[in-house]
Amino acid sequence: MKTKIVLVGKAASGKDYLKKKLIKQGVQFGISTTTRPPREGEVDGVDYHFVNKNQFLTYVDHGLIVFYQEFNDHYYGITKEEFKACDAVILNVEVLNKMSAEMRKHLFVIYLNIDILVRMERMKERDLSSKNVNQRIYVDNKQYEGFTNYDLMITNPNF
Repeated sequence: MKTKIVLVGKAASGKDYLKKKLIKQGVQFGISTTTRPPREGEVDGVDYHFVNKNQFLTYVDHGLIVFYQEFNDHYYGITKEEFKACDAVILNVEVLNKMSAEMRKHLFVIYLNIDILVRMERMKERDLSSKNVNQRIYVDNKQYEGFTNYDLMITNPNF
């Protein structure tokens, strides 16, 4: 039986937007832990749990992180405590693909597969440089090449 919702999608595909809509419907999202610094407007304990690299790696060493990854020289993961308490999480495709079959069978994965032009426009609205936009598109294309490990795919950018 599927017991957790997982959102996956390329950069600017609408994961945070859908997350906010689901939260309004009573869905409890797990808060990830990261070593990256907060972006403007982000709140510790609401958007992420912000920790330093040593603290994060200590969590990993003590088996307190369910799954994690390194991206752009920062670690992202979710603690066992957060994962047990939540209804849904946002994950990266690499983490999802490394997950055990036993864990995966309990997850309902929603893949937000939004058109590249829409995503590029959204990234530009976030004031990302053309170089950063192109880099994100390149990385996403490699990560999601042949991706089929989902239960539902959304392609409409106006969901």
